Amino acid sequence: MGGCLSRKTGDFHPVKDIQDLTGRVVIVTGGNGGIGYHTIKFLARAGAKVYLGARSEAKAKAAIAQLKEDGIGSGEVVWLKMDFSNARYAKKAAEDFLEREGRLDILSTSSIFVNNAAQLTGPLEITKDGISSLAIVNHFSTFVFTRTLLPLLIKTSNEPNSDVRIVTLSSIAHTTARPCDPNIHFREASDFNHEFANDWYPDWSRYAITKLCNLLFANELQRKLDALNLPNPILSIPIHPGEVNTFADRTPWPVIAGAVMGVFFMRPEPGSYTSLFAGASPLVRNFPGKYKGRYLEPVGWVGEMSENAKREDLAGELWETTERLLRDMGVEVPVVGEC
Repeated sequence: MGGCLSRKTGDFHPVKDIQDLTGRVVIVTGGNGGIGYHTIKFLARAGAKVYLGARSEAKAKAAIAQLKEDGIGSGEVVWLKMDFSNARYAKKAAEDFLEREGRLDILSTSSIFVNNAAQLTGPLEITKDGISSLAIVNHFSTFVFTRTLLPLLIKTSNEPNSDVRIVTLSSIAHTTARPCDPNIHFREASDFNHEFANDWYPDWSRYAITKLCNLLFANELQRKLDALNLPNPILSIPIHPGEVNTFADRTPWPVIAGAVMGVFFMRPEPGSYTSLFAGASPLVRNFPGKYKGRYLEPVGWVGEMSENAKREDLAGELWETTERLLRDMGVEVPVVGEC
């Protein structure tokens, strides 16, 4: 088998194409529905203990009950209370996990569209920290959560036969108009608060910018991890899950969007395959130079990033500005490599 699969989901299936995860500990954020739900299902079936990140205990317990009904084999699924609407809450969720576990092998972070309501539409909302709610959920909280867990991920990578991976859900949206602006920058809080009122779909423009942030973060994280020269390198992999039918009801035209997505978009289960490939396929560990820090599309295909996504200067700027703005909020994160 070669080092890359084709674009067809039929070439990959998690039942046969992910490794045994017995004894491994995993976190999947946004796991009570959609892509996250199916990601958890297959990781648990491979033997992992999976923490389902969700804000609502009732929804998390309902999802876990359904997962058990669907069948999770020898795996285990546990709720981790998680609310990304505030970076402080995201850090608290990570700290709660650190009190419960002594290892973390796979971290798969996704994001919702806007704040707790998980809406793709709606006016620009600025939080009390002076940053848009969308940027807080999709970028800042993901950044805090990952960085807080990084010392444990590094510790786990020093264990025998370790295979630690960080999978960050980005989107092909990062290749659309606004994220491709050559003059884009991330220097101040206001750079995350553009309304784009004159765009045909301002909500999408704002969302797409956060997906560029996810990609820049994942790639900068890989560079910083590489600089540590870990004996068993940690792989940071940003992905586009594909066009998945998960948000028709969050658009201004739910009936039309639902009909179109039902025909042209993937169902959530195959929509989870790229996350599963990045997080648990043995191919990724066998060919780390091919996949680490690379943007993957369905399934296992190394995609083409936008020119802005390739910019190390922009990634570094985003990293430094995010840290500074978090400090202004009173949120500190560990230095990369600090255990």
